[in-house]
Amino acid sequence: MRHLELMVRVAACAAAFFAVSPAVAGEGPKRVVSMNVCTDQLAMLVAGEGQLLSVSYLASDPSTSVLAEEAGRYRVNHGLAEEIFLLHPDLVIAGTYTTRTTVELLRRLGIRVEEFAPESSIDDIRASLTRMGDLLGRPGRAAGLVAELDRGLAALAADRPPERSVALYYANSYTSGAGTLVDAVVDAAGLVNIADRLGIVGTVELPLELLVLAAPDMVVGDEGRYAKPALAQEIFMHPAFKALLSKARPVVVPSAYTICGAPFTLEAARILQGAAREPAGALR
Repeated sequence: MRHLELMVRVAACAAAFFAVSPAVAGEGPKRVVSMNVCTDQLAMLVAGEGQLLSVSYLASDPSTSVLAEEAGRYRVNHGLAEEIFLLHPDLVIAGTYTTRTTVELLRRLGIRVEEFAPESSIDDIRASLTRMGDLLGRPGRAAGLVAELDRGLAALAADRPPERSVALYYANSYTSGAGTLVDAVVDAAGLVNIADRLGIVGTVELPLELLVLAAPDMVVGDEGRYAKPALAQEIFMHPAFKALLSKARPVVVPSAYTICGAPFTLEAARILQGAAREPAGALR
């Protein structure tokens, strides 16, 4: 704590130091640090060579980050104010719901911090890409990524599979409905989320009884596995769930595709479309 107080006291000096060589008007920041797995990936996609200095430790975890391999090119941070400050960033990007204490302290230190809300729709992905491009002085690169996203959506729409109903079902009996990115992915794939039929908004628990009564054609889960037996996954051992899977097609969609929004999110929709194109008999 004493060290953090010292950091606050020297903030004015630090700000003066970095003001000596201000960026040319219209030029993007040169020392960007990201503290959130979603802003990590947006920044990796948009930033110019050498512009992005550091990403969060979660960016290197393939269970949460599609760009885990790419993340190895950057310094790793753990969202701590001291480590971020010592990187001398001219821009820090963060999520709206994470590292709140760090964000507030960095702002007290005079460091510019921009926050991004989680993407919950395709429009949100477009907006986040565009905003990241503006912040990094890379609007052309961002526009190209938005165009890539739109081409992917057009390809999905042009090759829709037979209509199938989909149940998103995760550990602890959770499902996702309207207002979630994964629901937008199901829609982009041309499929029907049973959560929408049930009027579900957001991510909530779905009793097994309702899941069975909905009789989905496909049951979609992620690749999550526990090293030891866990209560969170007990529901998957229930006889009623096993009976459902004897009729519905189980589909695995890696959660990294839908934790964060980017052009790679459409890979989840492609996986769903591929499963839905299986012959009707293969769904049973």
